[in-house]
Amino acid sequence: MLARTGAPGDLDRLTHQLAPADDAAGAVIPADAWRDDEAVYLVFDLPGMDRSGIELTVERGTLVLSAERPSPIPAQARPLLTERPTGRFTRRLALSDALDTEAAEAAYENGVLTLRIPLAAHAKPRKIPISGGGPRQLTA
Repeated sequence: MLARTGAPGDLDRLTHQLAPADDAAGAVIPADAWRDDEAVYLVFDLPGMDRSGIELTVERGTLVLSAERPSPIPAQARPLLTERPTGRFTRRLALSDALDTEAAEAAYENGVLTLRIPLAAHAKPRKIPISGGGPRQLTA
């Protein structure tokens, strides 16, 4: 048998009774994001999920990540402890039009999904050449 005692355990039990862990609707897919001069990178934690149950789509400037983790507990079994969320998870992120979503690449390894979305050509930093000589009037 598994048992938890003390105030933290009691609080956890109360929380799980009010919002069961097997309800994926309240679970958030943790993510990190950063950019460099070439692309935006998004990294999502999806432990215990099979790659075939993960779906990435982009529609109208929104990235939608959907993933499913089935319960490992057989239907006829009596659960003793259920802390790991199961079910269907969805995360939506608004994307800038400065990203080239057509060239996005994704990889899934060891429970971590990594997405690379290149910057569109018009959004990449570029140097502006400076002409030499004395002061002069710029034309519009």
